[in-house]
Amino acid sequence: MPLSTRQLAVVLAVAACGLSGCGTINEKLADGLGDYVPQWLGGLPPDAPPRPGTAKYEEFMRERERKRLEAAAPAAPKEDAAKASTSSLDPVH
Repeated sequence: MPLSTRQLAVVLAVAACGLSGCGTINEKLADGLGDYVPQWLGGLPPDAPPRPGTAKYEEFMRERERKRLEAAAPAAPKEDAAKASTSSLDPVH
């Protein structure tokens, strides 16, 4: 007994729904496979940080901390310069 197009579509839809639930069964499997899904298909964007616990993550965090410290360092001399310029002004009477 051959399947009609409608019956085949129903069977494929049921199979797809059944297989889609398999990703929630194993948390580690679902997390790992998410790294390999292309961005255009809903995967991680190219600028996403690495996962915690990996060597790349540690390197990423060190680089992020270095950039944060660089951004904070130039702000301190500007404050000192502003204080020095205001203290050299004579009061107006």
